This record gives sequence, C-alpha cells and structure tokens, in this order.
Amino acid sequence: MDVFDGLPDPIVVDILNKVGDVRTLLRCSSLSKRFNSLIPQSESLFLRLHHQTSESHSDSPVVVGNIFQSLFKSFHGLISLFSKPAKPIQTTNLSPNIPSKILSRFDRIKNLEVELPAGDVKLEKGAAVKWKAEFGKTLKSCVVVAFQSAATVSSSSSGDESDAEFVAGLKTRVVWTISALMAASTRHYLMSEVVKEHEEMESLVVRDGGGEGTVVMESKGLREFRKTEEEARGEDEEEKRVVKNRRSVVPSVRMSMRHAPSLKLKSGICLESATLVVVRPNEDYSDVGDDELATEAFAGDCMYGEAVVALLKRKKNPLEMNSF
Repeated sequence: MDVFDGLPDPIVVDILNKVGDVRTLLRCSSLSKRFNSLIPQSESLFLRLHHQTSESHSDSPVVVGNIFQSLFKSFHGLISLFSKPAKPIQTTNLSPNIPSKILSRFDRIKNLEVELPAGDVKLEKGAAVKWKAEFGKTLKSCVVVAFQSAATVSSSSSGDESDAEFVAGLKTRVVWTISALMAASTRHYLMSEVVKEHEEMESLVVRDGGGEGTVVMESKGLREFRKTEEEARGEDEEEKRVVKNRRSVVPSVRMSMRHAPSLKLKSGICLESATLVVVRPNEDYSDVGDDELATEAFAGDCMYGEAVVALLKRKKNPLEMNSF
C-alpha cells in the first residue's frame, strides 16, 4: 500500500476540491474504484464550457429585433431617440441540459464556478462593456460599466458634448444596458437545470472567459429560485416565453445612469463616453446602497474600479424599463 492509499477519504476529497476542474476529475474517475467512488463527493468545482454563437440562426434577427423594438418603447420619454433599428446581438445556442448532463456525476456540489469562452455582445471597435449581475428567482441587481474607446489623455478628445452627440450617445448607452441584461438572463437560464438538481449548492458564479460579464447566485438566491420553480410548475405561458428566448425573463426595472463624455482616470487613461448603470427590479425599489453595490461589483479591477469611483460623482439620471 502506498502513502496515498493510506489517506482517509475526507482528505482525498479535500484534495479533489483543490483540483476543482470538472473535466480533469471525470478523467480521474477511471483511474481506480476508489477514485470512481470519491470523485462524485467533490464539493467545489470549476466547469469550463465550450459553446457556439450564431449570427445567422433563422430565428435570431427576428427575436432580437422584436425585443429591441419593444424595449425602446418601454423607456419613458426616450421613444423619439430610437428611430433606427438596433444591431442584433449574438445569441448562444447552448442548452441548459448540457451543463446539467456534465455535472450529473457529482452528488454534493456546494460551490460551482462556470466559465464561458466569450461574451455575447457585439461592439464597435474600441468599445467595451463589463457587467455583474446577481440573481435569485429573477434579477436582483446588475451593474454595467461601458465606454466607447480608451486612449491616453494626451491623444484623447476634449470639450463638451453637443446635443447630437448626447442623443446618439444615449441610444448607445441604452443598447449597452439592454445587451448586458439579455446576456445576464441567458446565463441565468443556462444554469437553471443545474440549480434545480443540486439542492446543496450554496454559491454559483458564471463568468465569461473574456472578462465581459459575471452572474452570481448566493445561497439565499439559489433557495429562492428552487422554491419559485416548484411553485411555477404548470404555468405554461411563462415557461414557453423563457424557452423561446433561451433566457430568463427580466422583470420591470429602474435604473440610475451616470455618464461622462470624456473621463480622465488617474492612471493616465481617458475613457470616451464612459457610462455607469445600476439596475434593480421595480418591485420594492430603493436606490439606497447603489454606490456600494457599484463599487463592490468592480473592486479589484483597476481601470473599471477607478472609472466607477469617478462616475459615481456624476449626475444620476433615472430610467424605467418594462419586463421583457
């Protein structure tokens, strides 16, 4: 008997938790009967998913176009700004059954981190959108930071924004926000089967490999989601709506939007058309804690964190949006 065979099972499981990677663990399960029995007991897992995105899917342009048209109409006082149709965004074809099937061998998942290869939002060259959303049965909050381009201070433009630039910029900022919410709700729906099947799970984090977006579900939100799913069985219309769009329904929300046409950071970078949006559900809405929520969402991210701090000093513009 070697030293490893002499280790107690709880210690081996703890080692497996340090490994974390689902595909590596599944391969290890074929090494021996002992590994095969202990692998399913792993509690902390990391799953890297590979999926395809499609711009040419026959349903995508119609669905996305209709969504954007209805969403623009839901913004109070902004209808006249959106006379031109928005560009369709990419949609993921990955089914919730895929991560559920991959994780079916595991019995005691408590902490799960999932990585997707890239974000969903198609952006013009130089632009960047980064977001973090928290979910329970539905969206709890979403923080979006975006900018048109980044350059050194010496080469960046200066001056005030013209009326035409403001209108064009507002349309872009709204599209950024909608795209982030759609991407977040797609990820929430993607993990729905996993959340329902693994009742011991206490933490779920879904990240894009490119660093664009993050979806978080804590223990309270996970319990809330499971309870709602049980109560909602038989509500066919809502289920059809979710399945058709391959995403969870976003509730009616209120948003606080802050904007700077040119934002100079201490790091020497200037962000053009920098935007910060904090989104919360309309039900029991309160903007108390918005600043802390935004700051915490990008803590540890030097450029985005610095941008959040600077944008929080700007004027807050409230917006409302209906459920979609």
